[in-house]
Amino acid sequence: MTGQILDFNLSTQLRASLRQGRLGAGILGLVGVAALTVGAFVARDQFFRSYLWAYVFLVGVSVGSLAWLMCQHLTGGAWGVVIRRPAEAAARTIPLLALLFVPIALGIPSLYTWSQPTTDTVLEIKQIYYLNAPFFLVRTGAFFAGWLFLSWFLNRWSAKEDRSGPVAAHSKMSRISGPGLIFWGFSVTFMAIDWVMSLNPHWYSTMFGLLFIAGQGLSAMSFLIAVLVFLSNFRPMSEVLTARHFHDLGKLLLANVMIWAYFSFSQFLIIWAGNLPQEIPWYIERLKGGWQYVALIIVLGHFALPFALLLSRDLKRNFKLLATIALFILSMRLVDVYWQVMPDASKGGLAVSWLDLAAPLGLAGIWLASFLMQLEKRPLMPLNDMHLAETLEHGRE
Repeated sequence: MTGQILDFNLSTQLRASLRQGRLGAGILGLVGVAALTVGAFVARDQFFRSYLWAYVFLVGVSVGSLAWLMCQHLTGGAWGVVIRRPAEAAARTIPLLALLFVPIALGIPSLYTWSQPTTDTVLEIKQIYYLNAPFFLVRTGAFFAGWLFLSWFLNRWSAKEDRSGPVAAHSKMSRISGPGLIFWGFSVTFMAIDWVMSLNPHWYSTMFGLLFIAGQGLSAMSFLIAVLVFLSNFRPMSEVLTARHFHDLGKLLLANVMIWAYFSFSQFLIIWAGNLPQEIPWYIERLKGGWQYVALIIVLGHFALPFALLLSRDLKRNFKLLATIALFILSMRLVDVYWQVMPDASKGGLAVSWLDLAAPLGLAGIWLASFLMQLEKRPLMPLNDMHLAETLEHGRE
């Protein structure tokens, strides 16, 4: 590859494939949105709960991609250069997600019991200092303001790097990424508390934020791997990506699976061993009425199976097999978020609504169409990245 000049712009075949995918995703999204619109009138409370779990999942993919982008600017290396443009495109969908938060803001009275008048003394105190709609919206605004700024800043300087060189741009992007990752950690923690944990305002867990941080990293890495495998079928990425690139990304995927499992088991062990009446009911509700089977699926599909498969070096270097595992993990992330959000609303046990299918179809379709549109806008590799030459030689020695 040394001495060879590559054109990193999208090939005609790839551009046509992306536009076809964008059209298909957009159609599915519109069908899902139409179903959600009907559901908003005929099953209002179910609509808001179904919308919330699908929305939280998509935020994890987009904001998690932003976190990986900042990790790349801090650490460098070939693994980060190849995911950089898909991660930037995913981060540029955050404005869309900010707009899609509006139904949740409107559904606060239906979603969150703390928004209603109460005679519960403990809940009254929480309402005064934290769990009230105005402060909830202010915090959410702060999350999105930070995410939008980081996305705008990193994408702006990345475009400048393409035009004028790496020195100033690299310094700017790496300098903002350290504080940006700290903000991401805190914002995701409070997001998890506000949007999900407060669905049951009497329950709390000090591990809950870490669980969502690990979940976002896993969701985003799974998505980025699947995108790269798709791109590897077309020029220019077919001339860039090697088995070694995917081996590196597969190891990161395995590490994230283990981190998520560690946090999940730690939360369960601490709460179950403590056996405190204000903590245990959250798990009891999720281990009965059919939810115990969902929990078993998560244990096997979210950890045991991916962990066993990703131990294989050959699998991590096989493009299609790694993409299959990544997409499977992504589907398990969707199940995990469903298991976290839904049981508090369906006290009678597991009962899947048609809106639970319409919500991810509609939101994911719209989001994916937006992502594919963003992906088309820039060359698929950063033209003046300091690690570009290393990346092109990676695995070709």
